[in-house]
Amino acid sequence: MISTEGWFTRTFGSTGIGLTSTEVLEIVFAAFFVSLTVSVLIVLTERWHGRYSFDKDVNGIQKVHKNPVPRTGGLAVAIGIFSASMLVLFAEPGDPTRVDAYGVFKLLVAGAPALFAGLVEDMTKCVSVKARLLATFCSALLAAWLLGANLPRLDIWGMDAMLEFLPLSLAVTAFAVAGVTNSVNIIDGFNGVAGGAIVVILSGMAFLAWHVGDTFVMQLALAGVGAALGFLALNYPTGRIFMGDGGAYLLGFWAAEIAVLTIVRNPGVTAWQVMAIYAYPVIEVVFSMYRRKIVRKAEVGAPDRLHMHSLFYRRVACQKISRNVSYPWMRNAAVACFVSTWIVVATFVALSFGDTVPAAIALVLIQALLYMAYYTRLIRGHWGRCLNPAVIFGWRPEPKGRPI
Repeated sequence: MISTEGWFTRTFGSTGIGLTSTEVLEIVFAAFFVSLTVSVLIVLTERWHGRYSFDKDVNGIQKVHKNPVPRTGGLAVAIGIFSASMLVLFAEPGDPTRVDAYGVFKLLVAGAPALFAGLVEDMTKCVSVKARLLATFCSALLAAWLLGANLPRLDIWGMDAMLEFLPLSLAVTAFAVAGVTNSVNIIDGFNGVAGGAIVVILSGMAFLAWHVGDTFVMQLALAGVGAALGFLALNYPTGRIFMGDGGAYLLGFWAAEIAVLTIVRNPGVTAWQVMAIYAYPVIEVVFSMYRRKIVRKAEVGAPDRLHMHSLFYRRVACQKISRNVSYPWMRNAAVACFVSTWIVVATFVALSFGDTVPAAIALVLIQALLYMAYYTRLIRGHWGRCLNPAVIFGWRPEPKGRPI
């Protein structure tokens, strides 16, 4: 019989952090199997809970699905991560996986407010954006209290000294965690987009943790990867279940805290290298806020169809993939391929070349420029003047006769 540990070691090399390759795979598979099982149960029992869990608003401005679908995938993700934490928690004394076993559970406890606010919104559709944002702030502060997860540095001259003042450090951390958490919710508009993005980002963070020898962060990342993959098995490509706000907030919070803990626990890792891995969703949320408030004079939290993934769906997927195709879900599924490919490339480059502050900053700026240039291309329909700052930042009127 072929040894699983031998196969993994030959393929990826030794972990080098006290975990055997079999233990690494056990964490991923435990989260995956439980998340998948719960997702299947949710779909099979939808006739009993559908009146509460269905996303029935198929006519919403940002909606693209045609039939009601359960949007409680966040429950499956949470239980999947919990199962992985229990696997770690009940490891034998002396087992390396017990190094920070209780920390995984503590982070789940800290994420409870964000998860609960999202799940209540999924079931009742009546939790305000401000209430959900407040819940993510509470989760960030809980994580800082339970795990010491408050940013000690941002690798910005002058700012790092100020972060020695604890209240300021907590405020910056809470703002950063809430921003990343909501960025995952923003890109959750098509099957597999948010889930695929999280899998790629957390895989990159797991590799980074492996590289610097951080067992705990690697455990957190692997649990998140496994739980997201279990959910994706039913979400992508045909959308039998949705992540919902609960899943988006939990996975966003989980990814954000992994970033914070990586910086806290590993002085050799630059904050900008981590930022280069997380750049796509962060740029999406920052640019969306600018676009709504400054360019369009609208509410920052107002839903619309002008995110990058929404424009790619209408301007590329729907035009390149015929509406008469036998499998219409292919247009929806193409969006996740686009976003995931972007993040895969960005993560690979960040891990390969972003280990110094100047290089990592350059990678973040390049991604921001590419994002805005391609966004402008999707809006205008051609590449003419798409690199002009006046066009990118919306200072020049958009072309007439091309509805967006």
